[in-house]
Amino acid sequence: MAVILLSKGREVNLRPLHPLDETDLSRLIRAALVEFGADRPGFAWQDPELDAMSKTYAASGSIYLVAVEGGNILGGAGLGPLRGVEATCELQKMYLAPSARGKGIGWRLMRSLLKQARVLGYRWVYLETLSGMVAAQRLYRAWGFLKIERPLGQTGHGGCDCWFLKELHGIGGAE
Repeated sequence: MAVILLSKGREVNLRPLHPLDETDLSRLIRAALVEFGADRPGFAWQDPELDAMSKTYAASGSIYLVAVEGGNILGGAGLGPLRGVEATCELQKMYLAPSARGKGIGWRLMRSLLKQARVLGYRWVYLETLSGMVAAQRLYRAWGFLKIERPLGQTGHGGCDCWFLKELHGIGGAE
């Protein structure tokens, strides 16, 4: 799908999630949830699909991309329809390993997913996060997401305390 060139000639590939990625990806996501204190009810920690995400993201209107370097999963992000809100998708499960942060991988994931959201016919992208995920919020704001006062739709993640929304009239954000 896309190749990201890092320093020292390292290549990171962005590609759709494959069932063989699920064990490493769920381990990475759970480690990030522990790191940010979200390993409890009300967060993705409880999501039944966390160990079988390829089935979930095979559904119409959904996609999940992984960042891979030399066969190692560095992180990923997905989107799917936001239940209860028309023409809106939710940015979901965007997590990177600590060693992959600050290298432009999240930026490239976001760019690819926003393009996909438009191709899939969505008008809005919604996301939920934690106030402690400061770097992630900087990324969201840079892409034109605006903080809103309350959650939208039915995500099942009542533990999140920050909500963002972006209109997809173009890719937007700083490219």
